[in-house]
Amino acid sequence: MSNSTVSTMGESEEGTFSFEETLPKVPLPELDVTKEKFIEWCQPLLNQDELNETKEAVEKFTKKGGLGEKLHQALGEFDNHKDTKSWLDVFWPSRYLGRRDPIALNANFFFLFRHEELSQSQRAAKIAASALGYKLLLDKEKIPVAKIKDNPLSMDQVKYLFSATRIPGKMQDSLRSFYSEAQPGPSTARHILVFSNAKIYVLDVVAENGTPHSYADIEAGMSAILETSAGERDETSVGHLTTMRRAEWAETRETLKSASSENQVNLDLIETALFSINLDDVSPASDLEACDNLLHGGPGNRWYDTALQLIVFQNGMAGINIEHCSLDGTTILNFVDAILECDLASLDAQSGAVTQGTPSFSRLEFSLTPELEGIVGKASDDFKNLRQTTITRSYDLPEWGGKHIKSLGMSPDAFAQCAMQLAHYRTKGFIGATYESIATRQYCRGRTEAMRTVTPEVFKFVETIERSGATIDEKINAFKTAASKHVERAKQCQQGQAPEQHLWELLNIYNRNPELFSGGVLAKILGGKLSKSQCEAALKLFESPGWIKMRQDSLSTSSAPSPTILYFGFGSTGPGCIGVGYLVRNDVINCYLSTAQGEEQALENFIKHFELALTELSNLLQSKFD
Repeated sequence: MSNSTVSTMGESEEGTFSFEETLPKVPLPELDVTKEKFIEWCQPLLNQDELNETKEAVEKFTKKGGLGEKLHQALGEFDNHKDTKSWLDVFWPSRYLGRRDPIALNANFFFLFRHEELSQSQRAAKIAASALGYKLLLDKEKIPVAKIKDNPLSMDQVKYLFSATRIPGKMQDSLRSFYSEAQPGPSTARHILVFSNAKIYVLDVVAENGTPHSYADIEAGMSAILETSAGERDETSVGHLTTMRRAEWAETRETLKSASSENQVNLDLIETALFSINLDDVSPASDLEACDNLLHGGPGNRWYDTALQLIVFQNGMAGINIEHCSLDGTTILNFVDAILECDLASLDAQSGAVTQGTPSFSRLEFSLTPELEGIVGKASDDFKNLRQTTITRSYDLPEWGGKHIKSLGMSPDAFAQCAMQLAHYRTKGFIGATYESIATRQYCRGRTEAMRTVTPEVFKFVETIERSGATIDEKINAFKTAASKHVERAKQCQQGQAPEQHLWELLNIYNRNPELFSGGVLAKILGGKLSKSQCEAALKLFESPGWIKMRQDSLSTSSAPSPTILYFGFGSTGPGCIGVGYLVRNDVINCYLSTAQGEEQALENFIKHFELALTELSNLLQSKFD
């Protein structure tokens, strides 16, 4: 996600959303520029025949008067509409809410919080009280605007932190939330969810008169729930259902609702809760075990559709699992930094909380037919099998932090990314497509841009480092050139000048309205119709070697700068891919890595080669200072 941001919990004189209307729109790239960049970006991954085929396909798609031009005109019309905030306004729901596989493990991501010496109930209460304080400040629009070098960033995503739940759909999911046309303004909910022993409880953290409960009250509530939930685990927890494939979960949700009116009431309480606190009955023996549980743990003790699941283990370790459809890493980092930096002694004063006694709570019990019990059991077994297909590792690289890397005159992110390329080559014998998420919140409703990091300069860098006869100067020059190209491309992405999402949305427009380009109303507006054969020929671009290979990740990477988290991670994005969530701190690089079952040795080798590459490249640059 790159791009560090600054935000704190203290009240702001600037309104949280005060800059939203003045932020520039995400630039819509010119089609000719996208064409050139697409060829540039995929070319290093292709042989000459594949390149020729891809060039021919992109020319057919983008030719004057052709399908690509008409789709781009339609996108431009949409972008220019008075109600459009970003040309990506439809793209993002399509990308995230349109996926049909399970979102648990495949889409949700996590952060492991720094450790604190508190009991489970104390840690849970502190996190809940602090998150509630953040929510109450947000209601007053007093959350400080995140900024980079005094430049404001979009705060639109913070609207979807609380009482936001993904609702499964047959063809595409939807988001239930406040700050919407149906429910304008902040959430009016007074309750949170508490999961314990695979049992679901509703805990009122705000009294009926609107006064928030104190930390002591909430801690008493957590303790009471832990005591009440003790005993046998609820093996029929409906939380298992949120691990299903989305269309299947959508159908099951309707069955669940129709089974009893109580079920509908319970679902409504779950879907409107401010957030969830998940009290897990495990005490991770390592950071890796904690990370794995945050990513895909707690069978039945999760509701993966909830925007924020704040997870606390028996030994007080804690973290968060995030539903990704409306929230990106930088927004969550601002939130997490703010709530974790809150001092326990000042929690109540900041939120105006008052001690009122143990908050009321109640268990949500669902009426399940034999059919539904069978579906819950199958969902549990299927997710257990899915979890076993993923291999993970956490890894610390001391001495290779940002301070040291900057002292060598190098961008920490470019340094780490070049080391990853070298490590992957030494592990698998080839350079493969690599994804890196780049934040674009400096724009109105900005989210992220897809950066593809493999360049001709990367190939030259790896070839030079591996060539036995290469001199130190040749190696240094190749390394610096590759790193400079990485920084240059990252800046292009920050400026919204990248080809993949642009082309992807053009394809989406066609798929949503194929008839419009074979004689429909929009075709007439844009100047004539295209035949079916013309459309099919132009769409070959999305079957071309360039489109396929550029998006076939060998490495999927994202960084998360923060002083309050220890690890950040996500599931691998495909067969043979290594997912790398990394934090470049001042004095250490922390990584959480994931890959598919059967790739264990490759993952171990990658970790070994990554550390060796960091050492080798550091020594290489250091040699010029000695």
